[in-house]
Amino acid sequence: MRIRRTAVLLLLVALLPATVLAAPAKIALIAPSPPILVEASKAIGEALKKQGLVADRDFTFEVLSAAGDASRLPALAQQAVKDGAAVIVTSSYPAARAAKAATSTIPIVIFNAGEPEETGLIASLAHPGGNLTGLSDMSADLSAKRLQLLKEAVPSLKRTAMLFNADDAGMVTRYKAASAVAPKLGVTLEPFGVREPDDFGGAFDKMAANPPDGILMVTDVLTILNRKRVIDFAAARKIPAIYELDLFAKDGGLMAYGPNQKEMLNRAATLVARVLKGAKAGDLPFEQPTLFEFTINRKTADAIGLKLPPALLARADKVIE
Repeated sequence: MRIRRTAVLLLLVALLPATVLAAPAKIALIAPSPPILVEASKAIGEALKKQGLVADRDFTFEVLSAAGDASRLPALAQQAVKDGAAVIVTSSYPAARAAKAATSTIPIVIFNAGEPEETGLIASLAHPGGNLTGLSDMSADLSAKRLQLLKEAVPSLKRTAMLFNADDAGMVTRYKAASAVAPKLGVTLEPFGVREPDDFGGAFDKMAANPPDGILMVTDVLTILNRKRVIDFAAARKIPAIYELDLFAKDGGLMAYGPNQKEMLNRAATLVARVLKGAKAGDLPFEQPTLFEFTINRKTADAIGLKLPPALLARADKVIE
């Protein structure tokens, strides 16, 4: 009787779908700060659901935040490997670099990491190789575009201060790209590389002593966490500034131009789904954003006494009144 019962149980187990028998795939999410991780887990979860995968049955998330301290990223990447991640998703160049150093076998999907080919993360966009795929954020083209928009907003623009994290190679590429196009616009670009919160005070002192005509700020965890200081400084000194994310314009920055973050996350999620279904990460070409947002804060323009050209206002996707 016991033998018959055992045989029946074995038959039932054999008939169960493989997805029920297998442990859910662990997706490790690694980023310098928590907000992007919340958005990423939601977008990836929704995308996987559309692919027919079920949360907790087919996949789970391990959320690993550096809480604003990039030096913690290598340890977090090693933790993801130790915990048996099936795929690692990273936001920012430092997180991508840490994940790549931690494993050569676990698939890695990266986004918001600058130009991965230029920083050495991959062999090429078309053929990444290794265990990485993801999205390039077109930082070279977009840095040039932001400087152009600032010039259109302020036709008399001659000197522009560029704030960026000098310790982040993905952000340094943005400075290089803007530097290349600046002479064509008749603009001199002055670099203000910061490495920690205390460096912002020194940068502000130099700008106050010799005020630039505009400010272009690059976005990473350091500048995001200190964005209010930059926005307040630009407002107090009545200096027009352009940023990368819509978030900055909503917080009082003059203008912002960059990829639509929702689209970036959705496309990263689709790549995760393909990897979980058996695609080799290194064989998946890097994708590029196709949707961009241009936001203008008209209240800020009025406050600093800047009359924006009607044609520029007409091109904005969003105008904050």
